[in-house]
Amino acid sequence: MQTVFSIAVDALAYGMVLFVISIGLSVTMGLMRVVNLAHGAFAMIGGYIASYAARDLGLGYGVAVLVAVTGTIVIAIPVERFLYRRIYGAPELTPGLMTIGITFCIIGIANYVMGPTLKTIPLPDGLRGSADLGFRTIPVHRLFAIFCGFAVAGALWYTIEKTSFGVKLRASVDNAAMAAALGVRTEIIYALSFAGAVGLAAFGGVVGAELLPVEPYYALRYMVTFLVVVSVGGAGSIPGALIACLVLGGIDTTGRYLMPEYGEFFFYLAVIAIICVFPRGFAGRVK
Repeated sequence: MQTVFSIAVDALAYGMVLFVISIGLSVTMGLMRVVNLAHGAFAMIGGYIASYAARDLGLGYGVAVLVAVTGTIVIAIPVERFLYRRIYGAPELTPGLMTIGITFCIIGIANYVMGPTLKTIPLPDGLRGSADLGFRTIPVHRLFAIFCGFAVAGALWYTIEKTSFGVKLRASVDNAAMAAALGVRTEIIYALSFAGAVGLAAFGGVVGAELLPVEPYYALRYMVTFLVVVSVGGAGSIPGALIACLVLGGIDTTGRYLMPEYGEFFFYLAVIAIICVFPRGFAGRVK
C-alpha cells in the first residue's frame, strides 16, 4: 500500500506540473491556431531566471518565481511582436518550422549565458521536508505542485469562460475579421494570450524544477512530451488537458516505479492507444 500511495502522489504531482506547463501550449494551439514548438524553451527560460535570482542574487523563492514569470514574458513580447505575429493563420508547417528554429536559438543562448550544467532552484524551508498525514508522509513540494496545478486550472477556466477578455478571445478565434469589425483589438488579444501562455510555461518550469530538472536541452527533451499532452487532451480544452496530464502522468510514473528499464515505453504506448480511440483527443473540438 505504501508503494501504491507513493506512486499516486508522485503521479498526481507530475501530472499537475505537466498541466501547468503545457496548458499554455494548449491555449495557443487550440484558440490561436499556432503550433508553438518553442513553448518548452520558455519554460526553460523561466527556470534559468528563477535559478539565477534565487542562487546568485539571494532572492526568496516567491520573489524568484515572480521575477522568472515577469522576465520570461518581457523576453517573449518582442518575439511575439516580430516573429509569431507573422505566422498567425499560416499553414501548420510554417509555425512548426519557425518555432523549432527559435528553440535551437534559445538553447544556444542558454548554453552560452548560463553554461552547460543543470541548474537548481533552492526551495524555502516551508517547501522542504514532508507533511505527516498520520498514516503516511508526503513531500511538501509535491503538495505544492498539486495545489498550483488545480489553482491554474480553475483560474484559467474562469478567465476564458467567465470574463470579458475570454469572450473577446473566443470571438477573435471564431471570426477575427468580424471581431475586429465590432471593435475587438485582436492583435492585443493575441499578444495578451501569448504572454499569459508564456507566463504559465515559466511558472510551471519553476514549480516543476524538482521533477523536470532545468538544463540546457530541457526544451528539446520535453518538447514532444508537452505536444503529446496537448494532442491527447484536445487542443484548447482545459478539462481535456487536465485529464490527459493526470492519465499520462499516472501511466508514466507507474511504469518508472515498477519497470524502470522500459523508460517511456508505457507513456507512448498509452498515447498511441488513446489517439486510436480518441483521434481528436479527450475533448478535442470538431473543426
